[in-house]
Amino acid sequence: MMKGSIKRILSEAVAYGGSVLCDNCGWTWEISDAGDDKYTCHKCGYDNSDEYDELDVEDDDEEDFLNYLKGYTTELNEANCNCVFEAEYKGREVKLGKPMQGDVKKFKVYVKNPKTGKVIKVNFGQKGMVIKKDNPAARKSFRARMNCDNPGPRTKANYWSCRKW
Repeated sequence: MMKGSIKRILSEAVAYGGSVLCDNCGWTWEISDAGDDKYTCHKCGYDNSDEYDELDVEDDDEEDFLNYLKGYTTELNEANCNCVFEAEYKGREVKLGKPMQGDVKKFKVYVKNPKTGKVIKVNFGQKGMVIKKDNPAARKSFRARMNCDNPGPRTKANYWSCRKW
């Protein structure tokens, strides 16, 4: 395994399934879309690189690195992390926990139901409606109306709607 590919694998594994969340403004972006400044927020310019562990592969051998990755995966599983993973839904590979453009509703997301262990599709949002996150009064009203302080489980549309707001 080459050093460059090991660093890339680690960066993507550590950064919550391939995406980075800005600590300053809350904006999220995919590592693959980031270019050279993977951890610098393109919206506010904040440097998030301190938040992500990086292992200097040049100083460690490959076995230590692989043990590190195995330990990190175990930590995520023990912490019940609902990070983005791929799973199969009706015979095709889908990403879990990643909202995308919907077919029936405005958005859809695939999640694993903790009770049954099966992957389900959660549809949410009304097509044609605009999310007015930038309007503080509309945001406050929506979050109060939908009880976003306690949105419920990830398998419900309310959880994902509140997360978008």
